Amino acid sequence: MDNRAVGVFDSGIGGLTVVKEIMKILPNEDIIYFGDTARVPYGSKSTETITKFSFQNTRFLMSMNVKAIVVACNTASALSLEKLQDEFKIPIIGVIEPGANMAVKATLTNRIGIIGTEGTIGSRAYEKAIKKLKPEAELFAYPCPLFVPIVEEGWAQTEVSLLVAKEYLKPLRQLNIDTLVMGCTHYPLLTNVVSEVMGKSVKLINPAEATAAKLKEILYANNLQNNINKEGNYKYYVSDNPGRFSTVGGRFLNSDITEIIKIDIEKY
Repeated sequence: MDNRAVGVFDSGIGGLTVVKEIMKILPNEDIIYFGDTARVPYGSKSTETITKFSFQNTRFLMSMNVKAIVVACNTASALSLEKLQDEFKIPIIGVIEPGANMAVKATLTNRIGIIGTEGTIGSRAYEKAIKKLKPEAELFAYPCPLFVPIVEEGWAQTEVSLLVAKEYLKPLRQLNIDTLVMGCTHYPLLTNVVSEVMGKSVKLINPAEATAAKLKEILYANNLQNNINKEGNYKYYVSDNPGRFSTVGGRFLNSDITEIIKIDIEKY
């Protein structure tokens, strides 16, 4: 048994969808979340910059004595995860490999779509991860950059999101895919809209669910789980604008976020 917290970091608010899934599957675990709200978005930045930010975020979480770290940012997972795993001695997992594995298990026709930010789609990270598991898969990847601001404005269930989704997903509807990877942590909030556009025959893959399941597997395999029968304690840290994080983050978790601490991430 290990009652230390699990650390989670993201470029901003989107990683809270991963936190939400961890809360469901590991309700006893304490969680320390860091959102790099001063430097969001990561998707438009260089590999060197994202790696630098990821190391600072990880060092901050290590300073909080966490027992494992989840890189809840797709871009950071794609570009810096292996370097983090090489440098630090605790379990560190990203969102891409669990999401890819979930998609491979779900598809029946081997025709898989992927949507994400321009940075994630440009990295081809999901395509590489899926091809590694299923070389015969046919993959179709499209960026949907407006989905992030739509979610953060609270417009996920509006006519605006439906119109944008219809436009972005038009090519995928014609490609006869049976599985679609929601390759951005914001996108689970658009599940209903995307499902309406794509139709019920297309399975939607939420990598946050797969990542939480992978975390549970790793904690139990290494005897790191917290077996105390209590509800987890959650702490939130940001690098800027805690007020906006509280407002928007509450929509991600479907609960109020009251205690948010602003830190200077450049110290780490």
